[in-house]
Amino acid sequence: MSAGRASALLQVAAWLVFAASAHAQTDLAVRGFADVGSVSFAAERTFEAVLGGRSGPVFGGGVEVLLPENLFVDFRASRFRRTGQRVFVYNNESFPLGIPVTVSITPLELVGGYRFVTRSRVTPYAGAGVGWHRYEETSEFADANENVHEWFTGFHVLGGAEVRLARWIGAGGDVDWATVPDALGQHATGASRELQESNLGGFTLRARVVIGR
Repeated sequence: MSAGRASALLQVAAWLVFAASAHAQTDLAVRGFADVGSVSFAAERTFEAVLGGRSGPVFGGGVEVLLPENLFVDFRASRFRRTGQRVFVYNNESFPLGIPVTVSITPLELVGGYRFVTRSRVTPYAGAGVGWHRYEETSEFADANENVHEWFTGFHVLGGAEVRLARWIGAGGDVDWATVPDALGQHATGASRELQESNLGGFTLRARVVIGR
């Protein structure tokens, strides 16, 4: 990760700690959450060729700060990991090489948004933000230049709803659309380069459990 990205994430973490310490004296509320979902990548042909499918499970969690005026800020980390095989692409057709490859994607996302508070137990919400995506592609017997360890910046929007189950427990779900342009296809040996797909984003459906008011 570059020094700029590391500095930004440290500033976010420091702000959330400050918000937690100020909670007792203000209207701020700090909550934790864990989520599980399924991501469907925009680079359909690349993930189909390498992993046998464009979708897969994703797990994550984070911290949410509820602000005055029904505003909120989320900081989430999540993880996608799946093993497939390297392929050779010729004339837009993919040929499996039988060499196992593991693809791991770790997004760190910061989002701000608005909660549409009603008199019912259900609270819809919507937001938008920025994400830093760690992309890793590794094979056990690969040369150093064939493995990939890179960070890419993207943007995303989301919408969902939360239902209050008890005073300190809530559950909800949301859909997140992300775009991470010019991420894939940066390496000469990559299938995405030959298939002319560069966006690492896609759609993610999540269910989550919230601990806090």
